[in-house]
Amino acid sequence: MKTKISSFLKERPDRFKPDEANKLGLKRLNKIDFSGKMHLVNKPTKTNMILIKKGDLVISGINVEKGAVAIYQGDEDILATIHYSSYEFDKKKINVEYFKWFLKSKIFKDIVNSQIGGGIKTELKPKRFLPLEINLPNLKTQKQILKKIQSMENEIKGLGKNFQKDQAFLTKLKQSILQEAVQGKLVKQNPKEEPASALLKKIKKEKEKLIRDGKIRKPKELPKIEEDEIPYELPENWCWGRLGDVCRINPRNYLEGGLEVAFIPMNLIRDNAQNKHEQEIRKWSKIKSGFTHFAEEDVVFAKITPCFQNRKSAILKNLKNKYGAGTTELYVIRSYNKLILPEFLFLLVNTKSFIDDGVATYKGTAGQQRIKRDFVENYIIGLPPLSEQRRIVEKVDALMRFCDELELRIRENKKNSGLLMGTVLRESFEDGI
Repeated sequence: MKTKISSFLKERPDRFKPDEANKLGLKRLNKIDFSGKMHLVNKPTKTNMILIKKGDLVISGINVEKGAVAIYQGDEDILATIHYSSYEFDKKKINVEYFKWFLKSKIFKDIVNSQIGGGIKTELKPKRFLPLEINLPNLKTQKQILKKIQSMENEIKGLGKNFQKDQAFLTKLKQSILQEAVQGKLVKQNPKEEPASALLKKIKKEKEKLIRDGKIRKPKELPKIEEDEIPYELPENWCWGRLGDVCRINPRNYLEGGLEVAFIPMNLIRDNAQNKHEQEIRKWSKIKSGFTHFAEEDVVFAKITPCFQNRKSAILKNLKNKYGAGTTELYVIRSYNKLILPEFLFLLVNTKSFIDDGVATYKGTAGQQRIKRDFVENYIIGLPPLSEQRRIVEKVDALMRFCDELELRIRENKKNSGLLMGTVLRESFEDGI
């Protein structure tokens, strides 16, 4: 039956100018969030205010369709700005919980759009709201519809909890994959492969050649790895090494000043170990001083909070002329002659153990904390044979693709649950017409 909203809602008429409102000493409504919760503040106002009493239906004229509607349950009167409206309602004609859901439905949006110039985008003031005509079933039908909606809402909330659990499981699964990868537990070892001890000798030989050729300075000698530092047991053909011994940390580039190269500030590196980045193009002369240097296939990761914990990291690819510079809040790792795969190093710096150990060494003031170079140089890694590194990277890539597919399905389920609620509301109120 066609019914004007004014037949069961009555606007509370009380209005106060700022000085009058402040003299009342009442709390005022700060906002109604989209879950329908009212947030109060105790501070003076500079605008005109309306009065709200216990049991009133309070509606945000701006965000009603998003769920900013509530019943005030406090014992003391409160105030609100004129962007809200407060109503007494006739319990013999309207179930207010039913009506709250109705206000969030697409059917109500369609009614507003058809009966008000400017539609739902126009602030819903009482003079526009109360004359609206809606199809209102009797109280018994309203309660039946409400029961159906609430039942489905509980089911959808259950789906939401499952979504959170599934997301948490996926996060742990990805962390577990990375950890097992760098500990030699992800792929089978092949005893016929050249052991990592031979790889260490090749790294040492390559380093000595670069020093002789004057391409790098002789690095400082790092302490020998002691027995009590070893974090876990390695496969037989692996060996231990300090990151600063087996890789170059923050190497320097020596290029022609006019060469166009990549420039990468922190905001152009994706977080969550997505291994994606963008670049700007600059002349080397403009960025060679005061920035961190890097080159094609270097591994970079943020050293400052919260970017470090958020795993802002990447293997640099497709750099302009294969070189560049960027934010000083990066560490750069470059292997010697690719004897350690960049992809394997990328796995390493995104493991939970690397992140946790790095956070434990944070220095600096709050918001400006960062890991020190000593931590990176002295970090102990398990080094697999080169051929096993390739198998590990391939296995991790395959498993991460599987995880991404699972995450896509989880997100689709969450999206579908939101669409489902909209469908339930539409069908519920259509059935009640």
